[in-house]
Amino acid sequence: MNVNGKNYRTIWLNKEDDTIIGIIDQRYLPHQFVIEDLHSVNEVVNAIKDMHVRGAGLIGATAGYGMYLATIEACNKKNFDEHLNASAAALKASRPTAVNLEWAVNMQLKAIATGESTEEKINIAKDTATSIANDDTTYCKRIGEHGVKLIEQIAEKKKGEAVNILTHCNAGWLAFVDHGSATAPIYEAFERDIKIHVWVDETRPRNQGAGLTAWELMNHGVPHTIITDNAGGHLMQHGLVDIVITGADRVARNGDAANKIGTYLKALAACDNNIPFYVALPSSTFDWKINDGIKEICIEQRGDDEVKYITGWCDNEIKKVLITPLNSPASNYGFDVTPARLITGLITERGICKANEIDILKLFPENK
Repeated sequence: MNVNGKNYRTIWLNKEDDTIIGIIDQRYLPHQFVIEDLHSVNEVVNAIKDMHVRGAGLIGATAGYGMYLATIEACNKKNFDEHLNASAAALKASRPTAVNLEWAVNMQLKAIATGESTEEKINIAKDTATSIANDDTTYCKRIGEHGVKLIEQIAEKKKGEAVNILTHCNAGWLAFVDHGSATAPIYEAFERDIKIHVWVDETRPRNQGAGLTAWELMNHGVPHTIITDNAGGHLMQHGLVDIVITGADRVARNGDAANKIGTYLKALAACDNNIPFYVALPSSTFDWKINDGIKEICIEQRGDDEVKYITGWCDNEIKKVLITPLNSPASNYGFDVTPARLITGLITERGICKANEIDILKLFPENK
C-alpha cells in the first residue's frame, strides 16, 4: 500500500534490530499515521487486544511474530516450554473470534518444536513468522485476481457505467499484511481501469469503514462514498448496489461466515434485492473443526465504552466524546454470523466456490 509516496506493509521486522516488530497503530487513523514498535510478547498481546492491529489476516501475522518474540524470551527462562506455552495461550486469548490467530500460534508451536538448540528454535520461529506474513500477502493478491472476474462481468453488462460495490467494516490492506481480502478485487479492478465506485459502511461502533477503508481507498485513488450503516438496504432497493463483497474472521466448513457486526443485515438486504453477496477470505480463515457457524463460532463481546463514546478529530487533536447518557448500559457484540444460504460465493486464493461443505472441499480437499 502506498502512503505518502512510500510502500508499506502493515507489519514488519525492524531493519536495524530484528527483535523489534514494527506496526501501523490503527487507533490513530485516519487522522494520524503512527508507527509503533513492539518489543515483547505482552506488547503484542496488548496490540491485538486493544486493536492497534485488527483484521483476520493481520491478527494472524501479528500472532506469528509474537511467537517469534516469545521464543526469544523463553530462551532466557528456566523452563522454555512452560514460558512458550504460556505466551501462546495469552496470544490466543487476546481476540477470540478470528481463527487466523489460533492458526498462526499453532503453526509456530509445531514448527518451533522441530528445533533442537535454542538458537535453532529462534531462527525457525523468525522464518515461520515471515512465511505467515508473506503467504498472507500472496493469498490476498490471488483473491484479487479471482474476484476481479466478478466485477468484470458486471462491468460488461453495464457497458461503461461504474460498478457499485458495497463493503462492510475494513477487510482491506489494513486488515491483512497487504492487498486485503474484500478490497483485493476492488484494487485489481481499479488497476485494470474498470470503472468502479465503492459504498463504504461507516461500521459502528469503531467506524473501521469510515476511518480505515475510506482512508485506504482515498490513498489509492478509488472512487468511494461513506454511508451510515443503515443506508445499505435503501441503496439496494434503488438499484445503486451491483455487488456486496465483505471479509470474514472465521468461516465454518459449512460456509457460515462470521464478520464484523452488521454483516448479516447486509446479507439479508442483498438477498431480498437479488444482489450477489460474496465473502472474500484466505484459507487461514476457515475453521475446519466447526460444522455450524451460527451455533459454534464464539462471538466476542467488547467493552461498552466503544458504543457509548466516539473518537474523532477536534481542535487539532484526537478526542473521545460521550454520545449516550452516562449511566445507560450498552451491549457491544463484535461480530455476527451470516448463514451460508445468504452467501452467493466465497472468494479464496484457490478460486471462487459456493458456500457449502462439498464445494469448499473441492478447493481444499486436504481438509476432508
